[in-house]
Amino acid sequence: MIEIKNVSKAYSKDKKAIDSLDLKINDGEIFGFLGPNGAGKTTTIKMITGIVDIDEGDILIDGTSITDNPMEAKKNFGFVPDSPDLFLKLKGIEYLNFLGDVFKLSKNARKSKIEDLAKRFDIFDALNDKIESYSHGMRQKLIVIGALMHEPKNWILDEPMTGLDPKSSHDLKELMKEHAKNGNTVFFSTHVLEVAEKLCDRVAIINKGKLVFVGTLDQIKKEFKDGTLEELFLEITE
Repeated sequence: MIEIKNVSKAYSKDKKAIDSLDLKINDGEIFGFLGPNGAGKTTTIKMITGIVDIDEGDILIDGTSITDNPMEAKKNFGFVPDSPDLFLKLKGIEYLNFLGDVFKLSKNARKSKIEDLAKRFDIFDALNDKIESYSHGMRQKLIVIGALMHEPKNWILDEPMTGLDPKSSHDLKELMKEHAKNGNTVFFSTHVLEVAEKLCDRVAIINKGKLVFVGTLDQIKKEFKDGTLEELFLEITE
């Protein structure tokens, strides 16, 4: 469970990037975080993961404050950032073993998980190559594997489908469904509204740092008008 409690963030005195955001993402659901460019999606995710400090409010990961106890909170989630261009001089297997060390996975556990996920995402044969030689899509797959290999209860994914081929995108969506079905939490941002429409139990729409809607697609349709999520999104944010 992820709880965002009255969180605000300002990068300048005149304007808040995030303004009094309140959200609760429950166990057992896939939660989509939507908004136009510059709405505050990535800033919110960076606060959830402890990359950016919170100015006001608090964020709890399974009841643990990311501000007061960041090390403990970070054990409870896996994070896929919006850019996969990390640790480019490492080999793929070196990057995954580094994360295995961070999360204190046993050699047998990490070997099994790496093999399973790398074969599922079709990059097993490239793990001994340097990440800088990978395509964007292969780097994205590696980052996803690294975020999931320690089996965190909460998944926090920032545009996770970007760069993935259709099969890998399908596989990731199936993993997300399995994860939520097992009583865990999936929180992800996306620009692909069709994905959110088909995949999410609930969505939140943020615009100019403020929450403008949270609920199911049926609730959006009742509150605004019948139509696709894209049409409703445009009506809400324009």
